[in-house]
Amino acid sequence: MPTTDANSLRRAFTQFFVDRGHAAVASSPLIPTHPTAPMFTNAGMNQFVPYFLGEEAPPYPRATSIQKCVRLSGKHNDIDELGKTRRHLTFFEMLGNFSFGDYFKEDAIRFAWQLLTEVVGFDGDRLWITVHTTDDDAEAIWHDTVGVPLERIQRLDKDNFWEMGETGPCGPCSEIHLDNGPEWGDGGGPAHGGGDRYIEFWNLVFMQNFRHPDASLTDLPTKNVDTGGGLERWLMLLEGVPTVFDTDAIRPIIAAAEELTGHAYRAGDDKVDTALRVIGDHARSMSFLVADTVTPSNEGRGYVLRGVIRRAVRRAYQLGVERQILGELVRSVVEHMGQAYPELRQKADVIADVVDREEGRFRQTLRAGSILLDEELDKGRVSGEVAFKLHDTYGFPIEITAEIAEEREVPLDRAGFDAAMDRQRERSRVGAGKAVITTTGIDAYRQILHEYGPSDFLGYQTVESDGQIVAVVRADDLSEEERSDPRRVPRLEVFLDRTPFYAEGGGQVGDIGTITTPSGVARVIDTTPALPGLHRHVVEVLEGDIQSGQEAHAVVDALTRDATRRNHTGTHLLQAALREIVGPHVHQQGSYVGPDRLRFDLNHHEPLTPEQLEQIENLVNEEVLTNQGVRAYETTMDHARELGAMMFFGDKYGDIVRVVEAGNYSVELCGGTHVHALGTIGPLKITSEGSIGSNLRRIEAVTGTASLLSVQQDERSLERAAAMLRTKPDEVVEGIERLLQRQRELQDELKALRSQAAAGEARRLVAEAEGGLVVLRRDGRSGDELGDLAKAVRGEPGIRGVVLVGSPDGERVAIAVAVAKDSGLVAGQLALEAARACGGGANPKAPEFAVAGGKDVTKIDDAIAAVRQALGLGPQGR
Repeated sequence: MPTTDANSLRRAFTQFFVDRGHAAVASSPLIPTHPTAPMFTNAGMNQFVPYFLGEEAPPYPRATSIQKCVRLSGKHNDIDELGKTRRHLTFFEMLGNFSFGDYFKEDAIRFAWQLLTEVVGFDGDRLWITVHTTDDDAEAIWHDTVGVPLERIQRLDKDNFWEMGETGPCGPCSEIHLDNGPEWGDGGGPAHGGGDRYIEFWNLVFMQNFRHPDASLTDLPTKNVDTGGGLERWLMLLEGVPTVFDTDAIRPIIAAAEELTGHAYRAGDDKVDTALRVIGDHARSMSFLVADTVTPSNEGRGYVLRGVIRRAVRRAYQLGVERQILGELVRSVVEHMGQAYPELRQKADVIADVVDREEGRFRQTLRAGSILLDEELDKGRVSGEVAFKLHDTYGFPIEITAEIAEEREVPLDRAGFDAAMDRQRERSRVGAGKAVITTTGIDAYRQILHEYGPSDFLGYQTVESDGQIVAVVRADDLSEEERSDPRRVPRLEVFLDRTPFYAEGGGQVGDIGTITTPSGVARVIDTTPALPGLHRHVVEVLEGDIQSGQEAHAVVDALTRDATRRNHTGTHLLQAALREIVGPHVHQQGSYVGPDRLRFDLNHHEPLTPEQLEQIENLVNEEVLTNQGVRAYETTMDHARELGAMMFFGDKYGDIVRVVEAGNYSVELCGGTHVHALGTIGPLKITSEGSIGSNLRRIEAVTGTASLLSVQQDERSLERAAAMLRTKPDEVVEGIERLLQRQRELQDELKALRSQAAAGEARRLVAEAEGGLVVLRRDGRSGDELGDLAKAVRGEPGIRGVVLVGSPDGERVAIAVAVAKDSGLVAGQLALEAARACGGGANPKAPEFAVAGGKDVTKIDDAIAAVRQALGLGPQGR
């Protein structure tokens, strides 16, 4: 029986391979961890790279997964094709089965054919196969074992050699294509025919090679199988719909976008369709990225996410949508996909909040930047300097500027933009140091680790040490804005053979401090692991220069380290107290340990009560007052388990682990820095507790002097509140209650007055009705006020319909339409007539009441004229 919906396809695919001895493995996060991995998880095999490389022994010989993937950067980047083709997406689900040195080509091909033709429901006579030009074995298996005619097997070169990225595991592959018929293009098979006719939907990769930075290939330790097929693409072909956006995996999200934008999908406007597809796709990408801890920023993954959100906002703005909609839209993603991916439900509030705040920020700059861009577009050419200013000042990614210019058919001076960027980069490089390795990124880190070995970390014993600089690498993780700032202090990555600086890990932030050499002084602004065991000191050069080979004196900022240690040991006590008061089910789901505060995320189904929080604080502070010692030591994993040591989420542990005992109260595995006695933590004070998702809570707290400052600040705030209420600090609650009661009374009075005013104005407007129709301009009112007035006029005797158009602020257009139930009129159609005239849009299906907006306030009178003409009224006589 054919499988034609997302949920049943997920179940059928997984069960097929489970029945054949595959372990069902959950999707990994979108943030891969292996050094060879790309910026985002872009294939099902990413989480299995250590097994393919022979770095780790696989826990199972064969596996299957449905992996969430994003293709927004690097070699696999589908964003330019988005919304224009049948099949491209930036977020998709990849169906996959894998063999780690177990079965190879014959079984992989046999499994694929059986699943497609016998389980899922594809017509075998419509399937075409492509193999690599060198892969005689695969061609023979497809023809001799499976029975595919040779005329439906074609050989390709680069298209049938799969690579994860510029480096990493790779190998020849067999791709499976479906012939959609002559209505989709020319014949001739995938090698020669129409691209929309022969759709590739499953790739069987025979992973047997490793691509090195110099492009050379070597054999992997074992021969493996890695397959990947886009779930949405399978559904498109199985459901017989024209694009992936029309499948049940995405169409409900586009339907939500229709409702929020007031525009109908597939109503005959290609530009609207493309915009809705982009918005729907990007809603999925941004939801999953935020759920996997990516936040908008000016660098790295955060910069990519920011671009996704801004592209979606720009498309909505293009459709005339002036209010924020993405926060609501991502909730539709959560509702539709939360069953398959529970992390969406757990973090629904966080996702909506992050996206909503980013949309709000960009909408402000979009309005300002659009004025400058429109002026340039009117000149018939976008100069490189203006494009750079839009990027640098208004936060317009160059891709968005180019997209807008292309839509208006106006050329963009991209070379001029690139030249402006280069000039800024060059200015920022001045004084960045003499001896700097030109190789950057993972290749440089591997070279350093290979030549000098791991960093010798001395930070458990000291905050100050001497060492040698083994390498200096120019920092390359800056945004374009940061690179182009001539005021920016030169930033480098410094690697020492021995260091007292703790590298960020286990929730604890990296140390800061200074590195001094005979030729210069650098401020360490962060310490992170470049690779496991390799400490990267991110520095800003304050004096002179820093060169590899120099002797260096490294000093950690002791005050910051001490504050961080207090918070880290306090986090251990907090977890122990939570398990005692809330329940043994509590486990850490995430953490932040810095000098300013500590954050602890826990799994729990309801808010903690004030009584529970007070008990937790008391338990922790009772342990602090005992001033017992804190002991850290290495032991075997088996011994740690015997001790009942707690383990941090997401960490991998070897046979030898580091145990931290905080008095007699807490035993955890931890690689962080801690105090030597509990009494030095000082009082712990919980500052907040709240939800960050379904069954997920977050507690923030402070220790030491920060907790005393928090108490003092609370006392000062209470005293100021009492003074404003003209009462005593211990009577503030009663004073606020009296104030709120008076506020409610005043709001009721104001509401009554507004209702009376609207009713009075409505009666005056009835006098201007023509045949029961009122079509007038009313400025200075918000959209809500205009809507209330329209409804009030409609309620007057003899009124069939009301259309009010005006500008609330001289910059935007507001439209409100209200019609009587038996009038024969449709409010949405009248609203659309008015909106079109002033550059906006509306939902034409709204029956009795509709609101809309527009961009061009100079066209308000034209909008009124258009409505009057639609209603059969003559020109306005006033």
